[in-house]
Amino acid sequence: MIDLEGVVALRAVATRGSVASAAEALGFTPSAVSQQVKRLERNVGVALLERAGRGVVLTDAGQHLVAASAVVLADLERIEADLQLAAGSEVGAGAGAAPGGAPVRRLTGEVRIGAFSTVVRGVLVEALPALRARHPGLRTPVRESEPWETIALVASGQRDLGIVHRWGGVALAMPDDLVATPLFTDVADVVLPAGHRLAGRAALTPADLADEDWIATFDSTICRQWLRRLFDGVANAPRVVHESMEFASHLELVRAGLGVALVPRLGRGPLGEGLVAVPTAQPASTRDVAAVHRRSMAGSPALQAVLGAVVAATRDR
Repeated sequence: MIDLEGVVALRAVATRGSVASAAEALGFTPSAVSQQVKRLERNVGVALLERAGRGVVLTDAGQHLVAASAVVLADLERIEADLQLAAGSEVGAGAGAAPGGAPVRRLTGEVRIGAFSTVVRGVLVEALPALRARHPGLRTPVRESEPWETIALVASGQRDLGIVHRWGGVALAMPDDLVATPLFTDVADVVLPAGHRLAGRAALTPADLADEDWIATFDSTICRQWLRRLFDGVANAPRVVHESMEFASHLELVRAGLGVALVPRLGRGPLGEGLVAVPTAQPASTRDVAAVHRRSMAGSPALQAVLGAVVAATRDR
């Protein structure tokens, strides 16, 4: 009999590229993930991983098992959802209230969430406490990840619900087996020192900002890709001089007079004295935020309860 834990571990290695990264995503130690894969290899009687330099790669058999297991795992998720429904779980709109105020069965289990940092601060800190109050037995562990990584984690079964954002024309590929629920549109402003020559403008164009020093996220992030896209056609811009993954650090670097930054409004909090925020124009800096889950989990009452709580927390944005 094929061991499902081992299949999940192998799929995580395939998605993440290493045993260590797979262990981090699954919440296990690297040794535990290695043991799960070795047990799976004993079950099936063939090697699924092989050494490649200091790392590992999937064998042909491992790649075949990962591809074939997607259908099996999706069927199991649908069966689990059907069992929850048959047991009488009732989930309505919002954070799980039943239509007409009828009694609601308390949900249990786990819905693993992947989300970018500002939506954790700006949405999940509101949505998850309300959800826990209604369903105290439902666990919702959160992992921060970039949108591209979140899509991969949800598609591979390592997360159950993802919250992602897409800036302007920056590509964010969505596999066919994922369902996206649009949530809201967020705006990013250029944050400048209050005494800056551009601080009094109603809006700023890329040409206005071409000579500025910038504080930005790392080059591999979707926010940095949008900053580059913002300056399409403007030579030698943006000139990024400081990098940080924390927007709170961006604000403090701007406050110190070390540059300007493009900072989303979601999860930003008050700027305080000494800073002003001005939107961009031609183009506007906006990002569309959506929740994603596997199509096979659409019937899961637990997932629908979490999704409903997220939708309710973003309804007025």
